[in-house]
Amino acid sequence: MSNSPPNRKRNKTLTIRLTPEEWTKLMEGTLHAGMNVTEYLLSLSDSAQIFPPPDLSPLLVQLKRIGNNLNQIAAKVNAGVAYVPGLKEVAALQRELLEELRRMTKEGPWQP
Repeated sequence: MSNSPPNRKRNKTLTIRLTPEEWTKLMEGTLHAGMNVTEYLLSLSDSAQIFPPPDLSPLLVQLKRIGNNLNQIAAKVNAGVAYVPGLKEVAALQRELLEELRRMTKEGPWQP
């Protein structure tokens, strides 16, 4: 028997694509829970913890600006117009920071 209220109309359709393994896992879950697919998915969605990725956009914009400034400074150094001690180290640290941010966005708890 359904747990939905008696006057509730389900008139929206959701279509998803699954691999054969995902389909089997879903069907086994519904059988184990004694629910139909709709009830099972709704139950999972009610209890699921979602971990959205952090919004790193402002930080990435700043890093890109810093990188642009470093490139302009490097161009002047390479042209012999300026000398900046430690420029290579600063550029290397900027690249490391960007790579760390990329890693964080790919390996966070929001990823399967």
